[in-house]
Amino acid sequence: MSLRSKRGKTDCVIGLQWGDEGKGKIVDFLSEKRDLVVRYQGGSNAGHTVMANGEEFIFHLIPTGILHRNVKCVIGQGVVFDPEKFFEEVEVLRSHGVRIEGRLFVSRRVHVVFPYHKALDSLRERHAGEKKIGTTSLGIGPAYSDKSARLGIRLCDLIDRTTFEVLLAQNLKEKNALIRSAYKGRGFSFKELYERYADYGKRLVPFLCDCGEIVRDALKKGKKVLFEGAQGTLLDIDNGTYPFVTSSSTGVDGIASGAGVSPQVIGRVFGVLKAYATRVGGGPHPTEESGEVGNLLRERGGEYGATTGRPRRCGWLDCVSAKYAADLNDVDSLIITKLDVLTGLKRLKVAVAYRIGSKEVREFPCQVSALWKAKPVYIEVPGWSEEIGGARRFSQLPKNARNYIRLIEKLVGRPVSIISVGSSREQVIGR
Repeated sequence: MSLRSKRGKTDCVIGLQWGDEGKGKIVDFLSEKRDLVVRYQGGSNAGHTVMANGEEFIFHLIPTGILHRNVKCVIGQGVVFDPEKFFEEVEVLRSHGVRIEGRLFVSRRVHVVFPYHKALDSLRERHAGEKKIGTTSLGIGPAYSDKSARLGIRLCDLIDRTTFEVLLAQNLKEKNALIRSAYKGRGFSFKELYERYADYGKRLVPFLCDCGEIVRDALKKGKKVLFEGAQGTLLDIDNGTYPFVTSSSTGVDGIASGAGVSPQVIGRVFGVLKAYATRVGGGPHPTEESGEVGNLLRERGGEYGATTGRPRRCGWLDCVSAKYAADLNDVDSLIITKLDVLTGLKRLKVAVAYRIGSKEVREFPCQVSALWKAKPVYIEVPGWSEEIGGARRFSQLPKNARNYIRLIEKLVGRPVSIISVGSSREQVIGR
């Protein structure tokens, strides 16, 4: 049966910047009226923070929808999966009384992140010196590299002890030789890794599923599905600021392969955009403010990485890159987060173009060398001083805040459907 008639039953949440746009809160907000939430790419390098009932939850692998008791959640095969991190999150949820049995599933096809992936990640960064990318050193890139090189070990391999034994031996022969010869490291014990990860495999059996089958079955039954992205479009392996990117397809194009479904089932696409711009790690950030404004945004917005704790590089909203990301993902509407952080600033700047050498450009450059040289061309608009955390309707926002939203709509070419004005679940304006 074709699923084309079911199109529109799925929603997608995509980040339009360098990640950290506040997707966790938005997925939590949207999940309340969904039946199934699917995480389709990335790994434990993602950090989705949610404030629920006065408590803070930080998710790295488990979909944010798990906090709603009637929602089922799936980790799709586009994710690289760290069993240790997974069980840490499971224990946190259980300690808070969140029931996961029969609600949380992991694709048998996900590739497993091993300690040697993390070691290689860290060693490569350390030896790169000034050319380092600024990874989380959680093994994400090396795990995706093994996947592409057809050396990866999937969960379906992990639970087959014979297959796992052969594949782990092959991997360790190569990885230990590389670690010892190129990086002068110690390498890893086959026995220790085999026993520990075989045990993970045994514990994971109740969670295993066919992700695509679960999604297709849900759609056939008329259920509502939400696809949850991690990181942001500008970190996409193909379309981001390469090589300062993550190792997966972070945009809407990653959903089909990452969840095991046809592109035809992809319905509405929500693009999440922070009211200003942030970036963690290396790479160009044209609107970065290293002085007073940058520090103010960082402290007010709590701009420290949920995964690493690193301070984020903050700056004014960049609508050149935002329009590029919105067009690339064919976004239906925008979701603006952290608007409240801008309260009290007398003047706000928004980048509408870049000056590169003698030229003014409005297209987002492909070459990272051009982005390093890009100087933002700003327009300035008046800010507002009124607190907006209590606003629940667009009309309750100060005039200048409403004008700022309208300016974003004009520059990015998409309507704004949701505005977040604080960290709690309730601090949301729907339009």
